[in-house]
Amino acid sequence: MAEKGVEDVEVIQIDVFKGEHRTPEYLAKVGLPTVPALELDNGRVITESVAICRYLESVYPEPNLFGRDAEEIAVIEMWARRAELLLAMPLMMAVRHGHPALAALETQTPEIAANGRSGAERAMKLFDRRLGESEFIAGERVSIADILAFTGLDFARMVQFQPPETATHVRRWAAAMRARPAAGAGA
Repeated sequence: MAEKGVEDVEVIQIDVFKGEHRTPEYLAKVGLPTVPALELDNGRVITESVAICRYLESVYPEPNLFGRDAEEIAVIEMWARRAELLLAMPLMMAVRHGHPALAALETQTPEIAANGRSGAERAMKLFDRRLGESEFIAGERVSIADILAFTGLDFARMVQFQPPETATHVRRWAAAMRARPAAGAGA
């Protein structure tokens, strides 16, 4: 929402440490104890971050984050899936299973944390190579692929994960993403 400049959606903070996502009221509305959730004016609720982003892309088409034509849409989708599956998800698992504060939310498995971290470390090579070819992950402008990758990378700071010094293109890109006004949204 911040990257698109969407300001007319009410944001309600949910405290997962207090279990607000597990209350009967929340579960009746959302169906699962997950965040985020977007409640539409008609009462329908959309969960899953990328599904919410796709909905917002349709309602607020500019700036475009998902592609303008068939080729760009496919390239952005390809890199978004790679960003989510190869980088963001492994890093989120490293945090969920490796940060002591999150032990209050679920039983942690250190092997899952280690596996997530090593998967993300392997993915750094792919993303560094790609970012040596273009300013942003899917091309010459910010897209959902950048948002997914950066969100995962930024979240992983909780477990002191940083791109290695050798990933110079990833480090340049991460600094550029961190400098964007949207990076501070919700902080």
